[in-house]
Amino acid sequence: MNRKDYVELIWSGKEQAIKEAELPTHKKLISCKEESKDFDTTQNLYIEGDNLDALKLLKKEYQNKIKMIYIDPPYNTGNKFIYSDNLSHADWLNMIYPRLKLARDLLTDDGVIFISIDDNEQANLKKVCDEIFGEGNFVANVVWQSTIGSNTGSNTITTVTENIIVYSKTIERVINKEKFVNDGKMQLKDEYFKRRGYYALDKLDSVRQSSHYTESLNYPIKCPDGSLQYPGGENFRKDGWNYLWSKTKIEWGLKNGFIVFKKVSDKWNIYNKRCEFVDNCDQLYDRGLIFRNFVSSSYCTTSTGAKDIENIFDKKVFDYPKPVKLLNKLIYLGTKEDSIILDFFSGSAPTAHAVMKLNAEDGGNRKFIMVQLPEVCAETSEAYKAGYKNICEIGKERIRRAGQKIKDESPLTTQNLDVGFRVLKVDSSNMKDVFYKPNEVTGDIFDNAINNIKEDRTGEDLLFQVLLDMGISLSSKIEKKKIKNKEVFYVYAEDEKFLIASFDRTLNDEVVTEIAKEKPQYFVMRDTDDDKVRINFEQIFKAYSPDTTRKVL
Repeated sequence: MNRKDYVELIWSGKEQAIKEAELPTHKKLISCKEESKDFDTTQNLYIEGDNLDALKLLKKEYQNKIKMIYIDPPYNTGNKFIYSDNLSHADWLNMIYPRLKLARDLLTDDGVIFISIDDNEQANLKKVCDEIFGEGNFVANVVWQSTIGSNTGSNTITTVTENIIVYSKTIERVINKEKFVNDGKMQLKDEYFKRRGYYALDKLDSVRQSSHYTESLNYPIKCPDGSLQYPGGENFRKDGWNYLWSKTKIEWGLKNGFIVFKKVSDKWNIYNKRCEFVDNCDQLYDRGLIFRNFVSSSYCTTSTGAKDIENIFDKKVFDYPKPVKLLNKLIYLGTKEDSIILDFFSGSAPTAHAVMKLNAEDGGNRKFIMVQLPEVCAETSEAYKAGYKNICEIGKERIRRAGQKIKDESPLTTQNLDVGFRVLKVDSSNMKDVFYKPNEVTGDIFDNAINNIKEDRTGEDLLFQVLLDMGISLSSKIEKKKIKNKEVFYVYAEDEKFLIASFDRTLNDEVVTEIAKEKPQYFVMRDTDDDKVRINFEQIFKAYSPDTTRKVL
């Protein structure tokens, strides 16, 4: 019998970690309007709470909808930071496994995940990702030279790099394979910027040794003034000189805006544009620097990330944030202009910062979802002294400040830039416990069953429960109105679903009739104390809007 080679990573607790991803959560998302920015209109989300619960809640609406995930999980190096960073290998794997399993479900078929990690858990992470995403969906291990390094005086080798593990959900469906990493020289922009990114100019001709000389590449190019120029800058053939492109490729380059002429004295210099990426129609002649699995320190380092946040807060309020420039490039590589980007170890929210910055640069409408545990800041930390009690407060304030800074720097082109975020917090269920032992049954048990919603829950809290349960985007536009002095929510979803909801316990037939006349696609109301309303609302909708889907909470 033929046996197929199979390698599996086994550790203590793995079976429970697999089950953990499948177990449902009884938590809910509670809205926090006062900590949000542009709550009713923004398409961005900031979720506070354990990311395992958050991922399970997001799965209800965002399964197969996230184009890119970036995470910077704890490296398990012994530092106390957010999720415990001093675990055994088994404990660390038990923490990361169910989260990655849920993350895969959220990705679109052409989605990608980028995971920052150092050498301590890189090998284990790679094996886990092979198991969850499939070995064939491995894209690359991008090595980032995160620091220049120095001689520590020890006998060990100084580590100056970190890793960014990249996997796709379905390698055959990954688009934008033709995108490229900027090598730091690409700083020019043209009318093709949205499709091709920044570019640098390379001379199109070169002197060649006899062994590399090709006569067919020694031909004249017609310049803007009508003159003909051979490689080497003359109007006659010069031995040993070649153009780097064939005649056919030059014709393509002229037609598609890849050729630049610059006149110096009486001669023309002819250049080709080396772009960050080219779009699908240009794959015949790629003119980019192929995406390499190495990012040098000349591009950005951990110091760059520190400066990013210091420029926002004027002080060091967070240790080791990832550079916006690095994340900007990864988002640029992994998304389209209307993609959703998720970071469920968001820290100080550099990913949100990078999304807003990239949207400002290329006019995109990418949306972010940040998830972060509200880890308490140490009282001795600069963050605590500056008034930030937990990591989430730093992240939210960073998004506010970074968004405003981006808009201030480019006021004419960022008027419609979404720099808001809707804060939702992972909390216990909105519903009361209505289970009783026989000796606990009292006369008011039925009243409690009707009034089964916790007293401290707001209308917005119940609305977001409804959005999740009904599969409507948590970033949908929301309007709160008054009908006959009753609070009513109007929700406009991207897929044109239309929901009207009211959670007022004193709702009456008159208000229900007004809502029914608007013929919403969905209507949700809270159960009321008025038997007449509970009985009549179905008849009212049958009369005015029979196609409306109705639900009583």
